[in-house]
Amino acid sequence: MAGDWEAVEEAVELLQEGSTELAAEQLLGLIRGGGQEENEYAHYILGNAYFELDSWEPALKCYVRALELQPEYIGAMVGCGHALRQLGRFDDSIRMGRRALLMRGDDPDALFLLGTVHFQRGETSAAEKQLRAFLETKPELEIRLEVEGMLQVLAGEVLSSQ
Repeated sequence: MAGDWEAVEEAVELLQEGSTELAAEQLLGLIRGGGQEENEYAHYILGNAYFELDSWEPALKCYVRALELQPEYIGAMVGCGHALRQLGRFDDSIRMGRRALLMRGDDPDALFLLGTVHFQRGETSAAEKQLRAFLETKPELEIRLEVEGMLQVLAGEVLSSQ
């Protein structure tokens, strides 16, 4: 990749600290006037900031721009897929997830994307397949518990709130 990761490190830290709007402002400044308009990382991280702010269309545009700059950027493919999923464009989301898996067949983020899209569509068999494959990648506890809960829903188990 040609982009400069160091240029976006401060914005990444802001995102990790929960200062999402400040990170987005900083990234916009880098892209618009800071010489980073061709930096795929800047567009990708800005997409992540917009995603965190539930701004799906701007997030999608950022991920698409990152892919224009670096067509094999798997993180941007997955981000694009999640933005498409949030916009209800499930077929397009699945295409992005499959494209990422073609490049890296065991990519956990792509497996999670596909599993969640199939889950949202009520496609039990496909969702189970992708979510179980995701669990085999040994994700962190929080996301593992989320996926296990999704699998319980798919299995028809009733979870008590008490």
